[in-house]
This record gives sequence, structure tokens and C-alpha cells, in this order.
Amino acid sequence: MKKALLSTLVIFLVGFISAESMAQEEKGQYNDMSVYPISYADQMYKRTVWRRMDLKEKQNRPFFSTSNEITRIILEAVNNGLIYPYVDDSLNKRMSKEQFLENLKLPTDEEDGFGAAGAGFGDDAGGWGDSGWGDEEAAAPSVQYYDATQLNIMRIREDMIFDNVRSRLYWDIQSFELIIPATVVATGIEKSIGVFAYKDLEKLFRSMPDRAIWYNRQNNAQHRNMADAFLLRLFNARVVKVSNPSNDWIQDISPDQRSALIKSQQEEQRLIEYEHNLWEF
Repeated sequence: MKKALLSTLVIFLVGFISAESMAQEEKGQYNDMSVYPISYADQMYKRTVWRRMDLKEKQNRPFFSTSNEITRIILEAVNNGLIYPYVDDSLNKRMSKEQFLENLKLPTDEEDGFGAAGAGFGDDAGGWGDSGWGDEEAAAPSVQYYDATQLNIMRIREDMIFDNVRSRLYWDIQSFELIIPATVVATGIEKSIGVFAYKDLEKLFRSMPDRAIWYNRQNNAQHRNMADAFLLRLFNARVVKVSNPSNDWIQDISPDQRSALIKSQQEEQRLIEYEHNLWEF
């Protein structure tokens, strides 16, 4: 009886250790921040691409429909503790709510120019100070913040991966960065508010089928969830950087805006041509 019990215990421990080892090994084979992870061993080719998405462009307007703006959904989710921001797009360090709120706050010298718009988000979301951001903010009603409708610029970081097993190219979105456009900031320089893991946002969009809507202007009976819209790549965002040894942005190596735009289009064409030429090998 004792021998049988001991044998059963040994088999159980061996099975548990093997399962644990396999789980750890499998975890190291995939990118934890991918919504649809592809094994590193199956990645024949990979490039990281950064894109700039202007939500006020006609093609992107469905993500920015009145009262259901993607930026409003993100801000309210942070306010309610459903998601959290990161410091940068490496997604290694979380940003505190206090720092996120500080980044979103209107400078005092801009209150006259944007006060009404800044107060709008607070009214719609129930007020930042009243939603757990701290008593200090709640006690200072004069503090105002940028409205979700002013945050029309997002920077997308994604991986272009060719899956060797499926013989198919995938765009694996990694992060979204919310940016205050230069036209709104008094300094005339774009300001980053925070970065979000797309894996968290995709889960958030799926959980909000009545709010996270990609507005179909052609057929109101066929709206799409924002997660599906990004999966189907129903957005337009120009290339601003492709992974390179010097970590240069296209803007940094271009003499002017026109040259930067042309360079961006050329980079886009190179990516498309590479995907096309893959089928010739």
C-alpha cells in the first residue's frame, strides 16, 4: 500500500515538474504583448514600424465619432481603473495615474484659450478628481484638462512579421501612444500623454460592444467593434519610423516636412513590395 502510494506521488511530482517546465519554455517562445502571438521560431522576417494616425482624417473618422471617440474611451477606462498607461512603447514600466493626470492637465497660461474644451471631458467622465485620482485634484476645481476631442493624434507601434508556418504576413500591433497635437499645445511641440499596450485595449474594446464602435458611415446596420476594425486595418496611418540601427525617425533625417512625407510614402512602398516579393521565393 505504501509502495503504491509512493509511486503515485512520484508520478504526480514528475508530471507537475514537467508541466511547469513546459509552461515556462512555452512562455519564452512568444511575445506576451501580442494579441495573436506567433512563435519566435516561426518568424522568418520581422520589422518594427511606427505610424502616426490622425483621427480627424476622413478614413479615421469612424474611430472618432461623437461621444464614442477612441480617445474618450481610453481616458475613461484609465479613470475607472480598467487599464493603465506605460511610460514608453517598450511597455516595461507603468506610469502612475498621478503622472498621467499631470500630462493631461492644461497649463495655467492656456486656461483662457482652452478652458471650455478642457472642462468638457471632466463633465462627461464624472470628473477626474471625483474618480479616484486623489483628494488634491478634487479640491482644486479650477484645474482643467485637455478634452478627448483635442487628442486626435495617436502613434502606433507594430511588428511586421512573416509567419514561416502559415506563409503569411501579419501586422502585430503592440502599443498606442496618445499625443496632444502641436496645434493645441502653446509651445507648438507635440506632447505625449501616455502609452497603452494594445493587448489591453483590444480586450477593453471587446468588452464594450455598445461603445467601442467603428462607425460605418455607409451602412449604420454594419458598425464594427474597434478591435475588429484594427484587425481588418480599416485605418490610415503614415509611417514615421522603421526599425534601424540609429533609431532615427523619418522626420529627423529629412530636411523639411515635404521631404519627410515623401520618405514616409517610400518606406510604405518598400514594405508593400517586400510582402509582394515574398511569394516569388
